[in-house]
Amino acid sequence: MFSNQVPIIISIIFLLAFIFPIAMVARLAKKGKVKKGYWRIIGFYIPYLTIVSIASFNGFFDTIMLPPKIVLTTTLPLAIFATIIYNTVVCKDANNILTLEDLVKIHIFRLIGSTFIILFLYDLLPPVFALFAGIGDILTAISSIFVAKAIRNKKNYSRKLTYIWNTFGLVDILITSAMAIIFTKISIDNNIQGVEFLAEFPFCFIPAFAPPTIIFLHLLVFRKLSWLKKG
Repeated sequence: MFSNQVPIIISIIFLLAFIFPIAMVARLAKKGKVKKGYWRIIGFYIPYLTIVSIASFNGFFDTIMLPPKIVLTTTLPLAIFATIIYNTVVCKDANNILTLEDLVKIHIFRLIGSTFIILFLYDLLPPVFALFAGIGDILTAISSIFVAKAIRNKKNYSRKLTYIWNTFGLVDILITSAMAIIFTKISIDNNIQGVEFLAEFPFCFIPAFAPPTIIFLHLLVFRKLSWLKKG
């Protein structure tokens, strides 16, 4: 069931930890007063990730190609779906109800990005990719605590700080996604290690969930900042 390239306990901990990002996104929808928002999010992600799991078990993502098959069949479709949702009236209404603090502090779940560093320590990811992605996620997650606190305490610099933090977090996830493509190309051209381990269960959840979801959440912050500025 789990990859034998890492201790089973690491796979189990990762799988259990992944419950939190999904639950936090669902809770955000509920707080934004989306009708049945919590269960709609759960009802989408659980079947979706189940299908991703089945595909991974059956080696569907194992073919090393450009763009990576898991990106083409999970990341890209989810990104398109998230773009559609972002532009709906329901999403805009929820965005209006949610506070800036709500939209920032959810990013604490990016601590799960420490998985990149763990996989690097087991020689399963290229060091440059793993360290950039892992450290970027950790910095974004930890700094979200201080940014949210500044917003809560109504510091006069809180919005500017939020803008800087949000830009950093968005650029980080965009560069990480681009690097995954680049390292796949290098892997194909030179027959060396790329990021193919991220197609293995349960780590396949990272490309299937993280980039579109995180980008979506960062865009919500930018939209909220824009509205607050106009207000």
